[in-house]
Amino acid sequence: MNKILVYIMLFVAATIYAQDKDAYLPKANKEFAKKKYADAEADYRISESKFPKKAISAYNRGNAIYKIDQPEDAAWAYAKAIKDAKTRAEKHKAYHNLGNVYMKAKNYEQAVQTYKNALINNPNDEQTRYNYALAKLYLKNNPPKKDDKKKDKDKDKNKDKDKDKDKDKNKKDDKGDKDKDKGKPKDDKPKDKGQPKPKEGGISKQRLQNLLDAVNNEEKKVQDKVNKNKVKGKPVKTEKDW
Repeated sequence: MNKILVYIMLFVAATIYAQDKDAYLPKANKEFAKKKYADAEADYRISESKFPKKAISAYNRGNAIYKIDQPEDAAWAYAKAIKDAKTRAEKHKAYHNLGNVYMKAKNYEQAVQTYKNALINNPNDEQTRYNYALAKLYLKNNPPKKDDKKKDKDKDKNKDKDKDKDKDKNKKDDKGDKDKDKGKPKDDKPKDKGQPKPKEGGISKQRLQNLLDAVNNEEKKVQDKVNKNKVKGKPVKTEKDW
């Protein structure tokens, strides 16, 4: 009876051990080494589903996705690896590779911040320092465009509101003028009829042309400066292995 109980306990322990052991991670690593990135990504995903708090599965999955040129999906995997990372070294590597994703997408502002976070976790890494400096240089030469569309949209809304106000005002003024005209003889017409009225905010054609010329000249100066300081083909250092 005791032997049977021991066998049962051993069987249960072996089953639990088999369930806890991640067989998909080493399999995916071998596939990655053979450059079978799609297969590796699938097995890393299974490993991640079975062990959702294991940062290495998400990180390696990000590397596999990056290799098959899907940077946006890789960014999500790296972000999860950063969240689940237990050590500063793990966070540093995930931040470094996430910075590479942003550089590839030409999102230099995010790349600078991400490489900075990588350096916070490992300030001695030469590759990260190089990429951080390069991202800052690209950001300087390619500043992000302002969201002019939102401003234009708000401006149009304000214009529409002003137009509605003007319409209401004109209706009231017309009604008031009609009331004032009651009782006046029909031949009592304004003396200035037929004379052109000045347009408020009007601008001459010559003045408008001068302003356009000035704007074009300033734009040309800025473009020449950007082209002069343009970075020539400096590569971003490659992704880091876990």
